[in-house]
Amino acid sequence: MPPPPQQPPGPHGAYPGPQPGPYGAQPGPYGAQPGPYPGPQAGPYPGPQPGVPQQYPGPYGGPVPGPYGMPQPPRKKRTGLVVGLVAGALVLFGCLGYGVKMVFDAAGGDTPFPAATHKLTVPRKLVDGQYTLAQDMSGTEGKKLLDESYSPFARTDGAAVAQYTAEQDGAVKALVVSGYYGQIKRPDTERGSLLRGAGTAQNAKIEIPAKDVTPAGAEVKVECEVLSNTEAGNKVTFPMCAWADGNTAVGVGVVDGATLAREPGDIDLAAAAEVTLKVRAEMRTPIG
Repeated sequence: MPPPPQQPPGPHGAYPGPQPGPYGAQPGPYGAQPGPYPGPQAGPYPGPQPGVPQQYPGPYGGPVPGPYGMPQPPRKKRTGLVVGLVAGALVLFGCLGYGVKMVFDAAGGDTPFPAATHKLTVPRKLVDGQYTLAQDMSGTEGKKLLDESYSPFARTDGAAVAQYTAEQDGAVKALVVSGYYGQIKRPDTERGSLLRGAGTAQNAKIEIPAKDVTPAGAEVKVECEVLSNTEAGNKVTFPMCAWADGNTAVGVGVVDGATLAREPGDIDLAAAAEVTLKVRAEMRTPIG
């Protein structure tokens, strides 16, 4: 039998190893050799790469395409952050009436204090269950209110300072409630002090001064104003209302993510007054 044919030497005198077949790798002396058709590669939507933001999947598992074929980055909603910052600023600086210079006159100075028949409580839910208690700061910020504020027309027995939050139709909302209870013989003066105090909040400005917006049939006067506040680079507007009676005086800031960008004149003060009266009905409770 004649010997097997020899391969011709390569250009440098060496004999090349086994050559790949037409459809992929062929076995060589030390295992498979790579062919012209490599193994499976990553698909068109590879996993997270360093320095590349994670994408949200589209309806069929891939990322949502952007305007130039690039994946669309996720939308960042800042509304909740802004609402929280504004509400926090009201709690810490404004609603409590810090820094407000109160001007008194002699009228009513000899009026006796009314009996203490009602107090304020901080329920878990407010406004027909729409808002849920987020923070009760009656023992901290409320104590500051009692320690740092003084009025000859009020004898205070306690304070109520709280923040409530809600979400409706994707919009984040907050209520900031702060006030005190005891015996008050000049309710109009105390109500005005709370509203002026809101204007002293950090980065706050009174856009529309307080005015009477008492709903028909209400048993107590409600005044509301429009404030603006700049937080996280955004200027926002919202209403603040207040009531005061013989036993309670409370300011209510109504911060709604759906209306933060409105012009001051477009803020619905009548609606804010209605919310304030509901807050009063649910927080003001008989003593005993």
